Amino acid sequence: QVQLVESGGGSVQPGGALRLACATSGITFRFYKMNWFRQAPGKQRELVATITADGKTHYLDDVRGRFTIPRDNNEKTMSLPMNALRPSDTAIYYCNAILEDRQHWGQGTQVTVSS
Repeated sequence: QVQLVESGGGSVQPGGALRLACATSGITFRFYKMNWFRQAPGKQRELVATITADGKTHYLDDVRGRFTIPRDNNEKTMSLPMNALRPSDTAIYYCNAILEDRQHWGQGTQVTVSS
């Protein structure tokens, strides 16, 4: 069975930090392009960050310099360390894995940034 499980969400004040994690099973992780998406209330889902199988990273302009997207092929996990969080970062964050015509999603984890 394929499973992607996010963790690390929560509520923080502006300027705070959180580290999200995505644990995977049932996939040949090292071959997959891994992504973090987020969706805020009333907004379209947007791609936050990507890390390819060979380690190339891409970031949404609004998060570049504040978030990173490391992957660990031995542990079959990826993370999203986030700092300098803003209220506009508030969203449900989803782990996503893509290989060819295969795509898998986690259930999401809520991040809330507010005073």
